[in-house]
Amino acid sequence: KVTKGNAHPHGGEAVAIVHNGIIENFSELKETLRDAGVSFQTETDSEVIAKLIEHHLTRLGSPEEAFRVTLGQLEGAFAIGMVAADDPHRIYCARQGSPLAIGHGESEMFIGSDAMALAPFTRRVTYLEEGDWAVLSLTSARIFDANNTPVERPETLSDASAALVGKGRHRHFMAKEIEEQSEVIAHTLSHFLDPASESVVMPEGQIAFDKISMLTISACGTAYLAGLISKYWFETWAKLPVEIDIASELRYRDVPYADGNAALFVSQSGETADTLAALRDAKAKGQTVGVVVNVLESTMAREADVVFPIKAGPEIGVASTKAFTCQLAALACLALTAGRQRGHLTAEDERRIVHSLFALPRLISEVLADTAPSIEAISHQLAEASDVLYLGRGVSFPLALEGALKLKEISYIHAEGYAAGELKHGPIALVDEHVPVIVIAPPDRHYEKIISNMHEVIARGGRCILLSSKEGLERAKADDPLLGAIALPEVDSLLAPLVYAVPIQLIAYHTAVQKGTDVDQPRNLAKSVTVE
Repeated sequence: KVTKGNAHPHGGEAVAIVHNGIIENFSELKETLRDAGVSFQTETDSEVIAKLIEHHLTRLGSPEEAFRVTLGQLEGAFAIGMVAADDPHRIYCARQGSPLAIGHGESEMFIGSDAMALAPFTRRVTYLEEGDWAVLSLTSARIFDANNTPVERPETLSDASAALVGKGRHRHFMAKEIEEQSEVIAHTLSHFLDPASESVVMPEGQIAFDKISMLTISACGTAYLAGLISKYWFETWAKLPVEIDIASELRYRDVPYADGNAALFVSQSGETADTLAALRDAKAKGQTVGVVVNVLESTMAREADVVFPIKAGPEIGVASTKAFTCQLAALACLALTAGRQRGHLTAEDERRIVHSLFALPRLISEVLADTAPSIEAISHQLAEASDVLYLGRGVSFPLALEGALKLKEISYIHAEGYAAGELKHGPIALVDEHVPVIVIAPPDRHYEKIISNMHEVIARGGRCILLSSKEGLERAKADDPLLGAIALPEVDSLLAPLVYAVPIQLIAYHTAVQKGTDVDQPRNLAKSVTVE
């Protein structure tokens, strides 16, 4: 439980530790220590680490030896930092499964989960590899591998900057990051697109899409939904079959990967535990592995065959916004590349889609300027709801899932996203005047069908919020007044999620503000999930 007693650091008179991760065998270790007369004050697995180190310290006399022996007894995923009372100018640290980095200062050293955590103190970073442990003094670091052999790990200069992580004029990081999307998507596109030729220019070492018969995509949370949207792009533009699954499921399935195929993993941090485990499994089974990541120094980036950076900059809010849309932008460019390599997109097709991609920063700016006041007004009514439904078809279906996830994450309102064609297969039973229904309906080939679904909801007393173009709102012709109508600019139908994501994010944000929740740090959630 989250209590003062369970809070870090843990320890006694001899050592104190901080720990991120899960010690899977902590119950057995705890019982062994209790049999040896050791008492415990907390409910945590972390305290077991500290007590075990102290137990060995009484026998060995050396904090370094006690730390090393303890590491050999721990099972699970962890990043650990330790200080000893009789040697306060040293930090002992280790990583297994969870990320850990060493920061080099001037006569001072730091440990942290990643470069962003260290950014306020230093840009000089050394990343520990799996199984590494280290002893830090004020001026140096001695690093050992999993076999306790001394090793050298390179020092890198991180791109993370403390100057980039302020809120500026915004009340919340999330609001700042929503507004930054028009700028950062331009950075993503400039990395992959050539404006002169209106074509995609991939970095060296790209995946040979014309040589594969199947692409596997996997991720967690919002990144998974970005991958799910990209499935439509790969299959439409490149005629490339895509197998996509949540990383926590994929890693435990006995996946029959075919030789010579490729797998793509998506993660903002590049440290997501389940995604990293799925990546390692795919690589071990002979897949060419690509990663779509925001942190180029991350574990996933270092272990992949090909890295596709999203260039979103630091994202502090737990609920992903700009990283999501930058992931979409990068994935769209990859799908275009696949279509060109496989001969299913002509040069003219590519120019047309690239032209549409280049228009996205302007369109997003328009959405931010034009829709925020009306969405803020709608949020007053949504904040009173206990349940909200989101409906979409085609590429808007994963966006409906993303909208529901955002609302759940930061407002704590129960929300569900559905493929609108499934409405009569169960979800319509939930519809009444107390359940707002958000309908995502860009004027694409699915438009008429989803508007028909919206009328079915209205006929049963449901209150709908419709997201569509100005023309789409006029064509909807709802007999009963809508709870809200949000007009969005015209956009290429397959690229609509990049524009329609913005009002979806604003709906969640303003509703959470109305409810008074902790928008940037929702309860029970963490920015980077580094344990299973």
